[in-house]
Amino acid sequence: MTLFILAAGMGSRYGGLKQIDPFTKNGEFIIDFSIYDAIQAGFERVVFVIKEENYEAFHETIGARVEGKIKVEYVFQKMDKYVPADKIPADRVKPWGTTHAVLCGKEALHDGFVVINADDFYGRDAFMKAAEFLKNVDGKEGNKHFCMVGYMLGNTLTDNGSVARGICDVTDGYLTKIVERTKLYKEEGGAYFEEGNEKVHVPNETVVSMNFWGFTPEIFAGLEEDFIKFLADPDRDPLKSESLLPNTVFTMMQKDMCDVAVLTTTSKWFGVTYSEDKPEVIAKLSALIAEGVYPDGLWK
Repeated sequence: MTLFILAAGMGSRYGGLKQIDPFTKNGEFIIDFSIYDAIQAGFERVVFVIKEENYEAFHETIGARVEGKIKVEYVFQKMDKYVPADKIPADRVKPWGTTHAVLCGKEALHDGFVVINADDFYGRDAFMKAAEFLKNVDGKEGNKHFCMVGYMLGNTLTDNGSVARGICDVTDGYLTKIVERTKLYKEEGGAYFEEGNEKVHVPNETVVSMNFWGFTPEIFAGLEEDFIKFLADPDRDPLKSESLLPNTVFTMMQKDMCDVAVLTTTSKWFGVTYSEDKPEVIAKLSALIAEGVYPDGLWK
């Protein structure tokens, strides 16, 4: 099994390359804890998808630290990968989104794999549940059974600005609908997004996607199809629009190209969307280390 880490984001709201920003006295990053948990769950390989210009920074920091613990590979999310030249605006600098990021890993992903964000803490139980799922489905005919680890919206919000979340409908343990909301604002009892001139409330108990997915290589046919459709959309903003993984997965579900089991977890998510979130994350990681959940120095 492979851990595929989305680390090509620009981190514009945070104001820096937050994926390699230390969060412990030993200099560890959030990404270290995800890799550590994945190793405990039985993952044998980690593949980072990054911007090519960030390769040295990643290789010299997190890559060098974990190379003796797990097999490490890199793929690059390039502007022209899977994108015809006539579809690339001269002024575009923003990556094409998470669907494209996973698609860029196609040549490196040949077994069951988990997709996560580089800057989110997911907790070990989430990796254990996803690993068990992949072990059970990877050998099945068709391999079109995927999974998603679901979190409660109220446990994923920040006081420091808006967040993007995939709002989920779940029936009998399976995802039936997911809609990516790119600007959710915390409020009493949950969050809201704006639709037209109205504010729509979303309760704290709502299941949301934090981009923790379990896939088999069968996902790539759907990714390619949906990304081509995205590029052909005349209404998209050529400089800013992104093809988002939750939306692509939902499109595949609607076409009966896959089903998605929603895995419940005892793990608590936390992460850094804004620089103001960092002190709270540091405190939570320190508490987990003090409780013995993690060693004081992951790679010692």
